[in-house]
Amino acid sequence: VQLQASGGGLVQPGGSLKLSCAASSLPFANYVVGWFRQAPGKERDLVSCISMNSGSNYSPDSVKGRFTISGDSAKNTVYLQMNSLKPEDTAVYYCALVKSFSLYCSSYELGDYHFWGQGTLVTVSS
Repeated sequence: VQLQASGGGLVQPGGSLKLSCAASSLPFANYVVGWFRQAPGKERDLVSCISMNSGSNYSPDSVKGRFTISGDSAKNTVYLQMNSLKPEDTAVYYCALVKSFSLYCSSYELGDYHFWGQGTLVTVSS
């Protein structure tokens, strides 16, 4: 399985970016997909996840209302739309998979995800 994360870049505060996570040789059905981020010197944290079995998703309060995760099973791609970006959103963003038939994703933790993409850098700065 290969995951390709893309869409990162430099954006001004208040701007938007849309990240994509594409999987090769694997349908997203029966998987939970998560987007994580890691800033320099900090831990890798979940920013959003989605169950591809149901479309149900979860985001922590730090990004709720600003970040939206969505999935396109036909394209084997999961997206992360990021709006109202802040300097503290600056990080390398990773997508990851966990094999699951669950309708929900919020119970999965970092260590549960076993397929990881290479990361894409998001820099929010004026």
